[in-house]
Amino acid sequence: MPHQKLSALIDAICNFVICNDSSLRGQPIIFNPDFFVEKLRHEKPEVFTELVVSNITRLIDLPGTELAQLMGEVDLKLPGGAGPASGFFRSLMSLKRKEKGVVFGSPLTEEGIAQIYQLIEYLHKNLRVEGLFRVPGNSVRQQILRDALNNGTDIDLESGEFHSNDVATLLKMFLGELPEPLLTHKHFHAHLKIADLMQFDDKGNKTNVPDKERQIEALQLLFLILPPPNRNLLKLLLDLLYQTAKKQDKNKMSAYNLALMFAPHVLWPKNVTANDLQENITKLNNGMAFMIKHSQKLFKAPVYIRECARLHYLGSRTQASKDDLDLIASCPTKSFQLTKSQKRNWVDSCSHQEETQQRTEEALRELFQHVHNMPESAKKKQLIRQFNKQSVTQTPERESSTPRVQKRARSRSFSGLIKLFSGSPAVTMTPTRLKWPEGKKEGKKGFL
Repeated sequence: MPHQKLSALIDAICNFVICNDSSLRGQPIIFNPDFFVEKLRHEKPEVFTELVVSNITRLIDLPGTELAQLMGEVDLKLPGGAGPASGFFRSLMSLKRKEKGVVFGSPLTEEGIAQIYQLIEYLHKNLRVEGLFRVPGNSVRQQILRDALNNGTDIDLESGEFHSNDVATLLKMFLGELPEPLLTHKHFHAHLKIADLMQFDDKGNKTNVPDKERQIEALQLLFLILPPPNRNLLKLLLDLLYQTAKKQDKNKMSAYNLALMFAPHVLWPKNVTANDLQENITKLNNGMAFMIKHSQKLFKAPVYIRECARLHYLGSRTQASKDDLDLIASCPTKSFQLTKSQKRNWVDSCSHQEETQQRTEEALRELFQHVHNMPESAKKKQLIRQFNKQSVTQTPERESSTPRVQKRARSRSFSGLIKLFSGSPAVTMTPTRLKWPEGKKEGKKGFL
């Protein structure tokens, strides 16, 4: 075997083995922790919704009607019998939407969000303007901007022609003209219940102290079942408002001040007044302020949702431990029990991985034996040093030159595989030393 090819083969095998080492999780690898959550949402929306809603109802009490509203099975009912868009108002809104352009007054779409993002991006650069979102802009300049957005035109907001207050007011106007609030009518009562989540004292009595952890968890779950365009725009908006509130020493806009500006567009049902909402106004305003303050935590799925979603695909994708199987059985929905078919697929997958691992180990043993049988030369020493170098530089933790006595789980790292050579006529190898078999000549002073 030519030396160059042999050297390349050593590199390839070492890289293959070590890149598959699970102990490298601390390295900067790009990974979306909500990958399986999103996969489940797109591939099996009914299963996903059942999982999320079952946990929402664990945190907040939703009677039959309110639960049906959350699921979209019945229309929202407000105090006094008023609906969000009933009768004459519904017909009028429908006519207005037909007269307007593709952005303002139309149902929320990803294309519309792409246009509105121009406003959000500009405002991020101008957060120090005093009274931002509170001081109205110029109506003429706003109409020019509005027409440009409706026509799908890219706007040069840096030209100096527009003021930050024009852009901020237009963003509120866009939200105000959506057919329904950004958090949708279906979620209205759920948000009221989240505002009522309070801590309990040592005796189990409810206090007046908000339970922030449970509120954050409930919002995380509720945001998971928003329509994707609503969730995407909500994330952009709350991040903007969060950054604005951080500059309140300059712009005089605290999280609560911003909540007063945006709660009517984000939470309030359409076509209702402050009188219709009565005592709920305070809850809604406080809820909006809470979302602004904690926005950086609200768009992550709870850990148990991530785990259940991951384990849903476990049968045919990954290897399961005993703890994993226990977690599957304890998931909040029966849909996450492994079927006989999934268990059989899991066993087949494990067998396949075991065979692959054995073939890799055999290839490494044969490769090292080939190097060992080469005539003594500088090239031989160079190749053996290459084995050592790979195991030293790419193994996360160096081990001592003495093999561990305690029993260890099988490792996929290069050094872990080489240690398996002890049962073969090759060598036992640690990251810093090669121990040759009895009767074989050791390198100079025992080291290479």
